[in-house]
Amino acid sequence: MQRREVLRILATGAALQLAPAKMLLFAREVRTLMASQAAPLTLNAQQAATVATIAELILPRTDTPGATDVGATAFIDLILTEWYEEAERSRFLSGLADVDARSQRLFAKNFVDCSALQQSEILTDLGAQMMEEAERVRDQPPTLGEVPGGVNFYSMLRRLVLTAYYTSEAGATQELHFEMIPDRYEGCATPEEGGTTAK
Repeated sequence: MQRREVLRILATGAALQLAPAKMLLFAREVRTLMASQAAPLTLNAQQAATVATIAELILPRTDTPGATDVGATAFIDLILTEWYEEAERSRFLSGLADVDARSQRLFAKNFVDCSALQQSEILTDLGAQMMEEAERVRDQPPTLGEVPGGVNFYSMLRRLVLTAYYTSEAGATQELHFEMIPDRYEGCATPEEGGTTAK
């Protein structure tokens, strides 16, 4: 499988619709790529902190790992670096800058320095804007050069966070309950159960 094909599938969220064995293959390949990446290549420290904070608000740690526990920020940086075109990368980074601009306007501080309640207020506004834009473009055919992953930044980010989480080992096993090896062996089935008998 080609590296860019793996990244394309993961970035669009299509991996979540694959058969478990194929999803495992994709996840293994992208996690290998992430392990070879020592530091973020596209996101600076402030942007990485903002992505990590938003990712953890989308999928917080509970009795299962959260988005930051499975390396969502590194996953997103890999997609931005290796797969997104310049226009897509710019849209994403502009969206991150807008998050801080909103928090400065509302609370006079960067998003990561806001309280959880203030951060939730900003994400609620972003979610409402995302839904409004989705309603507007629902019946319109895609135009040439349209950015995959949604029209707005928050849609792109949510899709990347969910894909990062559910293609991780923790997301696949603890949330999706994917089992590589079944928990029990069922021997020969009787004819009544749909099995065949040897002659």
